Amino acid sequence: MFKKMLEKRIRRHARIRSKVSGTAVKPRFSVSKSNKNLIAQLIDDQKAETLAYVWTQKMDGKSLREKSIAAGKEIAKLAEAKKIKEVAFDRGGFIYTGNIKALADAAREAGLKF
Repeated sequence: MFKKMLEKRIRRHARIRSKVSGTAVKPRFSVSKSNKNLIAQLIDDQKAETLAYVWTQKMDGKSLREKSIAAGKEIAKLAEAKKIKEVAFDRGGFIYTGNIKALADAAREAGLKF
């Protein structure tokens, strides 16, 4: 069962990546997750470099949801410091619910547009 779920996520991720790419003006806001942590990155695909990243392992908070919200606010601050106002959201094949949604909503509330 797990293998089938993983294969579906990888297919969703490939489908999303074929449509979403980042530039210096509008970078790709990529989200990866494990059972314990989330990683959010702003990526310029044309130069193949990461402009900013946040890892929830370094965040304070009891639950992953609290850490996700803090990471969303932090990535928006880092984007604002680099004068980035708009991004292309890449959820990495993960379903847009739970911690992914909390991270995205916190980034939107902090001023990031996508």
